[in-house]
Amino acid sequence: MFVEERIRGRLLINQPAGHVEPGETLLAAVCRETLEETAWTFLPESMVGVYLWGRGAGQRTFLRVAFSGTCGQHDERRVLDTGIERVIWLSRDELIARTSQLRSPMVLRAIDDYLAGIRYPVDLIHDIEPAQLMKRAALLA
Repeated sequence: MFVEERIRGRLLINQPAGHVEPGETLLAAVCRETLEETAWTFLPESMVGVYLWGRGAGQRTFLRVAFSGTCGQHDERRVLDTGIERVIWLSRDELIARTSQLRSPMVLRAIDDYLAGIRYPVDLIHDIEPAQLMKRAALLA
């Protein structure tokens, strides 16, 4: 599943993506962002990869954690996030044909890793509360 999103006037292709909100776990953010950008519920079942991409000196660097899983309910009445034009389903060949529209190289890399069978358990992710970090730091001092 991909989204077509309008960025600075250009229509680009991306996977559902976003940010982790304060107090939110990574897996909760994945589910929330997918729902907000696609109107589909999503159950992450495995992690496909962690990707770090920068455009060069002085430019922003992006960290993406890509997941695979199951889409559940679709709410066709739900309004998609600002900038998201629509949800599209593309094969790898169809995606390659639209390479110039990819938001970043991470889009295709995550698809290739998924197709190669790369899967990591989601229990690799550990949510640590700030209070836990402070306790651990105090023990080490």
